[in-house]
Amino acid sequence: MNGLRAVARFLLPPALAVAAGTAEPGLSVPSAAEAALGYEAVFNGQNLQGWDGDPELWTVSHGEIVGSTDGRPLRRNSFLISEERFGDFELRFEVSLRNGNSGMQFRSEREGNWTVRGYQADLARGKGWGSLHGEGLPGGLILDGWQNRSEFFVKSGWNRIAIRCEGHRIRIWVNGDVATDVLDPGSLEGVFAMQLHRGEPMQVRFRNIRVLRISR
Repeated sequence: MNGLRAVARFLLPPALAVAAGTAEPGLSVPSAAEAALGYEAVFNGQNLQGWDGDPELWTVSHGEIVGSTDGRPLRRNSFLISEERFGDFELRFEVSLRNGNSGMQFRSEREGNWTVRGYQADLARGKGWGSLHGEGLPGGLILDGWQNRSEFFVKSGWNRIAIRCEGHRIRIWVNGDVATDVLDPGSLEGVFAMQLHRGEPMQVRFRNIRVLRISR
C-alpha cells in the first residue's frame, strides 16, 4: 500500500450502514423520502440523456441501462460517462451483472474513445465487490473490498450499491454492508462512468440511479 494512503476500516453507525437504500423498479426515483433529503435522479429511466457512450454497447430497456459486449468483443474497457461532474456526493444505484467484470467510476477524468481514468467501485463476478480500484492509475487496486468473500454478500440478481465521498474519505456499501472505508489523497471531483470490461462477452444492468450532492 502506498505510504500516502491512510486506511481506516470499521463498522459504521446504523444510520450510515443503511445508506444503500433502494427503490423498486417503476417507482419514482429518488423516493419521496430521498427527495426530501436532497437526492436527485441522474438517469431518467427512458434514454441516455446526460450520458455518453458507444451506442453499439449501451441501451435502455424497461427503465434500466443495459451494457453488453455480446457479439462485439472489446480490445479495451469501454464506459458510459456522465456529462456532469460531481465533487462530494453519495451515489446510490442497483446493478445486476450477468458475468464478467464491471464497475462504477467516480471522481474520474474522461479520456478518448469512451475511456476514463480515476476511482472505480469494482463489481466483479466471482472476485471482489466493493473494492476500490484505480482505473488507469498507477498500481490499479487501491483497496480490497470483499475479495474472496463475495459469495456471502452478493446476490445473483440485483445488488444495491452506495458510494459516498466526503473530502478524501471514500466509502462503498454493497447491499447495506460496508465493503470499503478509506482515506486516499486523490482527485476530489470528476465524472461518473459505468464499465464494460474487455475479455469474455458480458452484460451488466444499472437502475434506480440517484445522487445526493454534499456541501462542505
